[in-house]
Amino acid sequence: MSFKNKYEYFFFHSFVRLFSLVGMKGARHFAHLLAMMFFYVIPVRKETVISNLQKAFPGLSQKEVKKIAYRNYYSFCVTLIEIMCIPRLTPEQVKKMVYCSNLEAIKERYELNRGLIFLTAHFGNWELAASSVSLQLGVPLYVVAKPQRNSLVSDWLNTMREKFGNKVVLLGMSFRNIFKVLYQKNIVALVGDQRGDIDGPRVKFMGIDSSVYPGTAVLALRTKSPIAVAIVERQKDFSYRIDAQFIDIEDLEGTDEEKVLEINQRYSNILETYIRRNPEQWFWMHKRWKY
Repeated sequence: MSFKNKYEYFFFHSFVRLFSLVGMKGARHFAHLLAMMFFYVIPVRKETVISNLQKAFPGLSQKEVKKIAYRNYYSFCVTLIEIMCIPRLTPEQVKKMVYCSNLEAIKERYELNRGLIFLTAHFGNWELAASSVSLQLGVPLYVVAKPQRNSLVSDWLNTMREKFGNKVVLLGMSFRNIFKVLYQKNIVALVGDQRGDIDGPRVKFMGIDSSVYPGTAVLALRTKSPIAVAIVERQKDFSYRIDAQFIDIEDLEGTDEEKVLEINQRYSNILETYIRRNPEQWFWMHKRWKY
């Protein structure tokens, strides 16, 4: 274990303790302070955020882009603070923070006994939503998670994800494990909005040819599991709303490759609608259009 990892974790966990002491409502007041620090004082991925926004919204002025960029940092800091506070919340508090307008429809799809793919994005607070929806459904979600560079932070995150009954499936393990979870009629929760491989399939996203991962679509086609696209939208009162939309895979035509593309295009179209409505809530800090 490197000194750098230990130092980063000490810094991270100090904030966890601070925010736990003041509570989630009080801790959110720190979001603007953190946003100003990471945007103005020690810019973290600022060039990437601004570049992404310029590509996605070419008609906006530089001033408008920077305004959205700052709001994006603020939104991300709110999400980060809330994640740090999750371990101190009660199950009832977690359930109440996320309203799912069509929870019964999700239950109906799950009860088809074919497994269910709960597909979300890095939008709003996707971590909180996974715990809340699981509690509301009364069944665990098998959350597919990417290990972080810092193993100490990664372990903390995975413990947080499992606090209310969910199970973590680490990305990078055999893909067969995820198939197994679906074949056992469980719910797999994934985020599907990050950049795919350079030679991967491409769809239109924000008007740009964008590389995507085919994995989620392949899972759905092979297991016949329904896909519930559940984007988590933050409201003005810091609660969250999910209006799940289902990607119908029964009406797909053509080859498997064409079906994979169509599933990804439908998902991208849904996500794009949310981004255009609340651009600050999406995670612009990764190089979505690196190639």
